[in-house]
Amino acid sequence: MSTPLVALITAGTAGLGATTARLFAKNGIRVVVNYASNADRAQTLVKELQSISTVAGGDASRVDYHAVQADLSKRDDIRRLVEDSVAAMGRLDIVFSNGGWTRMRNINDLEDNVDEEDWDLCFNMNVKSHLWLMHAAKKYLDQTEGAFITTASLAGVKFSGSSMAYAVTKAAQIHLVKGLAIAASPKIRVNSVAPGLMLTEWGLKFPLEKQEEMKERTKLKRLATVEDVAEQVLCFARSRSVTGVNAVIDGGMAL
Repeated sequence: MSTPLVALITAGTAGLGATTARLFAKNGIRVVVNYASNADRAQTLVKELQSISTVAGGDASRVDYHAVQADLSKRDDIRRLVEDSVAAMGRLDIVFSNGGWTRMRNINDLEDNVDEEDWDLCFNMNVKSHLWLMHAAKKYLDQTEGAFITTASLAGVKFSGSSMAYAVTKAAQIHLVKGLAIAASPKIRVNSVAPGLMLTEWGLKFPLEKQEEMKERTKLKRLATVEDVAEQVLCFARSRSVTGVNAVIDGGMAL
């Protein structure tokens, strides 16, 4: 019997992170979910994952689903997150680096986009946190010839989104993925998913008219769902022949 894969999902207790955790559990993957502060929500999700899991060959002493608190803006926390995850699960096969940050701004107004704190926080969370996580996880992913997947954004491909700082740092993140794919080869595959607007807790902050406008701009007349994007994450996790790729999941909006 093959050994079940182990995945670490950052920002993993809501939105895309939680949806991906559920999909992984249903596909027989053991999961560590990272959370920033909401321990109750994390433990509720862990119990849900246990109830829907298809992981085979379990025993009373093995942990299949686990939650670890860490602040992704702090390099030491990221290092501890990886070490705690491996200590609990025994191995690491997949890292879904799903953390990010933005603040809603008028992207067309220069005066509204020159707040230095916005730029520093966006760069720290949307670029550096993924670099630090890859660095911390690399030795374990080398051992399993694993996968590292990040959540980018359509905003990094087509200038758009919640702010200039967000769009620019998401573009930098996509470029980082290409660099990491080279640096981590030949054993580790590194890819990213770039969703358009998803109607998560964050996406719902956009006014209804903006949501409808973006939907109408897609070629398929539908916005990508978290389920759509999670399926692509699972595809990247399973694929043995794809690296350095950014998958745009936007209903054809960028065409």
